[in-house]
Amino acid sequence: MLEEFKKFALRGNVVDLAVGVIIGAAFGNIVSSLVGDIIMPIIGAVTGGLDFSNYFIPLSSKVTAASLVDAKKQGAVLAYGSFLTITLNFIIIAFVLFLAIRAIGKLMKKEAEKAPPVSQQELLLAEIRDLLKARPER
Repeated sequence: MLEEFKKFALRGNVVDLAVGVIIGAAFGNIVSSLVGDIIMPIIGAVTGGLDFSNYFIPLSSKVTAASLVDAKKQGAVLAYGSFLTITLNFIIIAFVLFLAIRAIGKLMKKEAEKAPPVSQQELLLAEIRDLLKARPER
């Protein structure tokens, strides 16, 4: 069983997936920092420091607080400002990821264009391989 597990764990797909998850998590931190530390402060400066996260509607007559944190302690509130802030953050993060993936796609396309053309020998070998695959079993 240990040998089976070792074979499974060291298979290329599992290792590639693990590397992808780790790089994805690190990239997620980079994008979150870009949004939280660079883009959102610029948006805040442009909008005059507008912060939706403290906007709420009290759902109870007991709620008299002016801040969301205090209002939640007093009773039920509809915190629509937090939802708007998180939605805006998501849209910005999704857009930044779109731009990054698009740039990576362009780089990969340029690299593919740089690849040497397939030689005549490689074409013939591929054709022989395909013919052997198509041959009926004996």
